[in-house]
Amino acid sequence: MPTEPEPVTISQIVRRAVEIVDPDGADEDVVEFLRRFEDTDTPVTAVDDIDTRIAEVTGIIDPQEDAPVLQVARAVAVYLAFRRDEVTDEADDVLRLAVRSEYNGNPPPNVANWLDEVGVEY
Repeated sequence: MPTEPEPVTISQIVRRAVEIVDPDGADEDVVEFLRRFEDTDTPVTAVDDIDTRIAEVTGIIDPQEDAPVLQVARAVAVYLAFRRDEVTDEADDVLRLAVRSEYNGNPPPNVANWLDEVGVEY
């Protein structure tokens, strides 16, 4: 019987990020983000530069970074890649911490507007 927890996969962190930012699956860009990673069962720790890998995919979907929900989903996924112990934490806590980590209190205006709409303090 293994004593170590199963490694967290890329698909798990992306799925969790999507659940946090778009729980109803209403944002087409975020749905596409999930689709592109849904079968990626590679452990997060096996990827040298997970931030770049996630950014490349979001850049394909949203090259101008105009989609705030997708940009926050990217931030949450990257945050969870490094804070795998928080994957199951409360969604609001993860979202708040990921935004603070990514934007250091200064998100771009479109992201700030979306965060204000959903009531996230940053």
